[in-house]
Amino acid sequence: MLDFEPKYITFDMHGTLIRWHLNTMTRELLADVVPADQMEDFLKIFARQRLDEVMEPWKPFPDIIHDSLRKALERFNLPFRKADSQAIVDAIPTWGPWPEVPEALRTLASRYPLVILSNAADDQVMSNVEKLGAPFHAVFTAEQAQAYKPRFKAFDYMFNQLGCRPQDVLHISASPRYDLMVANDLGVTNTVHVNRGFEPSTPGYNYYEVNLLSQVPPLLGL
Repeated sequence: MLDFEPKYITFDMHGTLIRWHLNTMTRELLADVVPADQMEDFLKIFARQRLDEVMEPWKPFPDIIHDSLRKALERFNLPFRKADSQAIVDAIPTWGPWPEVPEALRTLASRYPLVILSNAADDQVMSNVEKLGAPFHAVFTAEQAQAYKPRFKAFDYMFNQLGCRPQDVLHISASPRYDLMVANDLGVTNTVHVNRGFEPSTPGYNYYEVNLLSQVPPLLGL
């Protein structure tokens, strides 16, 4: 169990709470563009390109998807169709939670204020949040912060809005690279990795690791 009583439990949303369908969708959309024997390598490059894009000065979320897909395709000398990246942008707000998430969130919300810090845009984020089926104290976006995770500015915006210190929160994410490493760097001393299989574990960052969000309430005695 965690020997810690957080003021807030803060979450990444897409991938952690909301089921992330991007690779499946990309395979389908680009099946006629990316050769089958290159698809897995392409998906890795597309993911890395998205990370690179969010490290630049803030720009609208659709541009992150458009630009990262275009640049990934350029690396393979393949054609870019904006309709493909627009289909991804349009689909993300329709995605719902992992099966165990709503009940686990409701259990956590019975004792703690829940907060989301998402790389989403303002006009899409609430469509996903409403599908989570639990109350949230606050929902913060990269658009509000004018910075995407893993930049410090995104997390600092959340701490300033909440009026709390990094040490006051329990931060939960499926992404060590976007969330848990930078949270550690900023002084968040209690973090949980919900290992959805997206990224390798990085145990040197001293987080608790679980496979399902339903394993988090017992860590807090719920």
